[in-house]
Amino acid sequence: MQTRMLGNSDLAITRLGYGAWAIGGTGWEYAWGPQKDDDSIAAIHRSLELGVNWIDTAAVYGLGHSEEVVSRALADWTGSRPYVFTKCGLVWDRQGRLSRKLAAATIRQECEASLTRLRVETIDLYQVHWPPENDAELEEGWAELALLKGEGKVRWIGVSNFNVAQMVRAQAIAPVTSLQPPFSLVRPGVREEILPYCKREGIGVIVYAPMASGLLSGAMTRERAGSLPPDDWRRRSPEFNEPNLTRNLALVERLRSVGKRLGRSAGEVAIAWTLRNPTVTGAIVGARTAAQADGIMKAAELRLTEGDITEIESGPAGT
Repeated sequence: MQTRMLGNSDLAITRLGYGAWAIGGTGWEYAWGPQKDDDSIAAIHRSLELGVNWIDTAAVYGLGHSEEVVSRALADWTGSRPYVFTKCGLVWDRQGRLSRKLAAATIRQECEASLTRLRVETIDLYQVHWPPENDAELEEGWAELALLKGEGKVRWIGVSNFNVAQMVRAQAIAPVTSLQPPFSLVRPGVREEILPYCKREGIGVIVYAPMASGLLSGAMTRERAGSLPPDDWRRRSPEFNEPNLTRNLALVERLRSVGKRLGRSAGEVAIAWTLRNPTVTGAIVGARTAAQADGIMKAAELRLTEGDITEIESGPAGT
């Protein structure tokens, strides 16, 4: 796979990275339903075999379980070591209830816990998962991340789900290496203000949910959306329910049509659409099995034409 430098870092990352959200398993607020760890490890290994050189996880995914599974996968991996990115700022209590905190002491505790679960001495990219509930903690938390970087516990620091004003506040304390925003045909909003700001400031962009959390993969149907497991967070998502579901499935058909012409899946076309934006350094793509990895991890090679884009974004006349 081609690589690009991530923001102001020395990390040359592939256009696609492995996303470890769904492999956190069941039993927490934003689970994707049951998941077998052996399938997760096989998916990670296959992604790395296909050339992916970074894994994006978070402490909160499975309340620590995703990081543990990533660690197990890397312990058995004999190839080149991928970069490991994780996140902080979403903490949970004994009942599993989540809150957004960026107090310095909390950040440091999270970092130490992630280092232990991942079994690494240094985290390659440490990201603030969400802006804090207490807005005053933003500066405190970002300053603590800068200290962790100075101590060598993390190599580079970034943010996720920040708006421009929040990034400006962080930049006043220490450089922001990267932003992780949602970006897909279903959620294209960052094109208007956030991506131009990142381009001007030299901030790397790794987008998440380029297939809209599986909605644009080509495998999602009305029936499947209606029968998602009870603890799959997507059951509560407006995009997987009416009135949005019908519109989104029509978009999938356009992706499928373009993909058929190119010999690719709808999901690969959806991913390629995000990578076409020159400000996007890379996209995070999840896979729950090795077979899923085979079906999407080559999307970085796909080049869409202007005609493809027109068909995807507006659809054929009369639709």
